[in-house]
Amino acid sequence: MSLAAELTAVARKVIDANLYMTLGTADQDGRPWVSPVYFVASPGLGEFYWASTTQTRHSRNLAVRPELSIVIFDSQVPVYQGRAVYLTAVGQELSGAELDDGLAVYNGPAAVRGVSLVERADLEAPAAYRLYRAVVRRPYTLDPSGHDLRVPVDL
Repeated sequence: MSLAAELTAVARKVIDANLYMTLGTADQDGRPWVSPVYFVASPGLGEFYWASTTQTRHSRNLAVRPELSIVIFDSQVPVYQGRAVYLTAVGQELSGAELDDGLAVYNGPAAVRGVSLVERADLEAPAAYRLYRAVVRRPYTLDPSGHDLRVPVDL
């Protein structure tokens, strides 16, 4: 197996093994903020979905600056053997037909993960929560040499 294929396999394994990702957003003045959120990835791993209230800092940040970063990592590996996936992406709150499509993805693994299904009414006013989607621009994983270098991968 080539190194590129190995790195892609590691990235997919990290994503598949986790329920939470950390969003990195910034406000209109560029002040950074990070937030862990429960997520569901699309089957092709090109989109990541989460539900949050519109009042969380990351939701407010995305409303004015849609660019974001994401990290998903295995916190159980030994020190200096990190396994992580880094994503640059563009995020948005979903509505209309995109909300229906996103909700189908978001609810997909609910039974396997032991979480309740979310209804459309749970994600529209007057409800507090909304469904968000991050569209991946570029995925990376860590260089296996032990250096803290990110290597582009194809998911």
